[in-house]
Formats: sequence, C-alpha cells, structure tokens
Amino acid sequence: MDTTTSTSSEQIIEQFQQYVIPNYGRYPVALVRGEGPFVWDAEGNRYLDFFPGWGCNLLGHCPPAVVEAVQDQVAKLIHVPNTWYTEAQGLWAKALSERSFGGQAFFCNSGTEANEAAIKLARLHTPAKQYKIITFSGGFHGRTLGSTTATAQPKYHEGLGPLMAGFAYAPFGDLAAVEALIDDETAAIMVEPIQGEGGVVIPPADFLPGLRKLADDHGLLLIFDEVQTGCGRTGEWFAYQYFNVQPDVITLAKSVCGGIAGAAMLTTAEIAPSLRPGMHAATFGGNPVAARAGIATLETIDRENLLERAKELSRIFQERLGQLAGESDIVEEVRVAGLMIGLQLSVEGGPIVKACMERRLLINCTQGTVLRLLPPMILSDEQAIEGCDLLADVIKNHNHAE
Repeated sequence: MDTTTSTSSEQIIEQFQQYVIPNYGRYPVALVRGEGPFVWDAEGNRYLDFFPGWGCNLLGHCPPAVVEAVQDQVAKLIHVPNTWYTEAQGLWAKALSERSFGGQAFFCNSGTEANEAAIKLARLHTPAKQYKIITFSGGFHGRTLGSTTATAQPKYHEGLGPLMAGFAYAPFGDLAAVEALIDDETAAIMVEPIQGEGGVVIPPADFLPGLRKLADDHGLLLIFDEVQTGCGRTGEWFAYQYFNVQPDVITLAKSVCGGIAGAAMLTTAEIAPSLRPGMHAATFGGNPVAARAGIATLETIDRENLLERAKELSRIFQERLGQLAGESDIVEEVRVAGLMIGLQLSVEGGPIVKACMERRLLINCTQGTVLRLLPPMILSDEQAIEGCDLLADVIKNHNHAE
C-alpha cells in the first residue's frame, strides 16, 4: 500500500507553524497513517511505535473493531446533548462497571476532565468544611487549573498563580508524611497507583494498602488516577486490581476508547449521587461515537485475550531490558508493570529518543532521564524483541560515545 502523500513533512510543518498554537514541542516529522504497531510519515517511512498516542493507542493504531464501530456510528448519530438518552452510553457504563468494582460512570473527554470530576465529587461528598485533597510529588493529573494544582510539580505551576486552594503535597511512597497532612479539613487522597509522567515510578508494596487504611480511618475518599494505568495497561483491567487495593473513585482516559477522545470517572453507587446534575458536565462526554469506541475497545481486549497477552509481552520487556541494564553503564534501573516501562538513565534521555527515531523506533523521555515505553498489547513477540534490540543497540552506541 502506498503510504506517501502529495504533501511533504516540510510543507505540513510549515503550514502548522503558520496557523497552530503548539501545545507540545514537536519532532520534525509529519505522520499520515497508522496500522497496528506501526506509523508512516509523509515520505512513506515506517516506524515501530512503542509510545503510540502517548499511551492512548493500547490496541495499536486503527484497531479494526474500533474503526468499524466508529464508522457504523457516525453514519447513524454523531452527537446529541446529554439532555437525551442514548443506548451506547448506558452499555459503555455497564461494561466498565462489570470489569471494575461496580457502580456508575461519569463520562467526559479527557483525563484532566475526569480528574476535575473526581475533585468536585470529593468536595461534594464530604462535609462542607472538608475540601482539602492530598496529592503526591512527581504526580501528574492534567492541565486544567484544578488538576494542574493537584499536580505536585512546580514546573507546571510557573506563571499560573494564584493556584486553586485546597491541595497538600506528600512525597510519593511516604505514608507517614500523608498521615501528618490529614486534618479536619481533608476530604480525599488522590494518587496515581503508578506514576507515569513522573517516570514510571512503582510504589512500595505497603503504600497503596496504607493509603486505603488512612482513608478508611479518617473518613476520606481514596481516588486512583488511572488515566495512564487503566483499561489493561498493567495486564489487569485496572491498576487497583494489579495491586489488590480498591479505591472509592478511579479516573480513566487515554486508552479507554482505543484512540478516540473519551474519558470516565467511576465510583460506587453510594458515592455517585453526590455529583448532582449540573455540578459538573461535559457537552461531548459519552457521545455516541466515543461510547461505541469504548465498548469496542473493551470487547476487543476480552475477545483477543489481550490482558494475558500484555502479561506475556511484559515478561519479554522485563527480560530483554533487564539484560540491557546489566550490559550498559548508563541504565541504572528498569521498572516494568505490565506494559508500563521505564528505564532510569544516568544521562539525559533526549538524545537517545532522537537516535531511536532516526532508526525508526518511537519512544519517549520523561523527567529528563527516564525512557518511557507504553507499547501496544497487540505486538508480536518478534516486534517486541526487534524494538528492544534496536533500543539496546542505540544505548550501547551512546555508551561508547560517552
């Protein structure tokens, strides 16, 4: 199949720079098509993508069942206001409920919106004097003002003050620090069960159970931000199942719709009524297209036994990259939880990301020195090994250059 276009990457980038306000720094490549674990640029070059859609494309690019569901839905009904009922929205909520702890779903469009819903729910569910939420250093919860404030990283706060009142920050993994912050005004604890943007940081074994106990002892809501960890990323439907610690609220986005924009907050049937109609809303939240994509995503994971596949692939990454750590002086640690993978380096990771891209492998660097991989669960063994070997070759060559 011809993957080139009549427009070059250079032309696409020139037009972008004239008319678009950039939301991220960008690589000098224009992508035009994706299929499975691969994407192609405007010149027809194929890349193996180990960071597809920043974690949104857990099923790879353009998963057939999601494409079919969306194509079918857009020919019937694209959008109606949430003042009307649609069958797909209820079916999607039911599918999420059955795979989690039961309860109900609030639908929106992005992770930051889901976290805003959780923040409002925590304040509405607890007595009026309880409004504070404890979050964690290195965490990331989104870019709206509330979720930016919840993100305990000063670099995201620069120039945006005064920030929203009511957040207290504790070191990730430090139960004593959390307990010291709890007072009569505390409403909730909000945490990523595995920190993603913070560097794929896996908590100590006692940390999440300890947070559950603190929440129970003090009458607080425990909120798990599963925007990056949810919908099979860890080899379980949700990371709370991976750690066997049940929160009161989970927030989802990224891979929940197989690459289509969509998000949800899930909570129990007892807590859900506190988020009263009109207190939070999303015009496009749970729209028919996203709902059909969400259902197709969950059904694909079940039908193709992809939770088990994620565990199998995880073992390959653990073995190959663990071997690399033993062979490279610059790889200090390999952190793997399902298909969340972080390589802690002793050097800046940006040049390695660039060198991998030049070799047609796409990965990410976060926190300056952590290589982050969020590969799709549809990889073959051969593709996983190919990517690991390519990354190892780049790192070993970087070793020698150092």
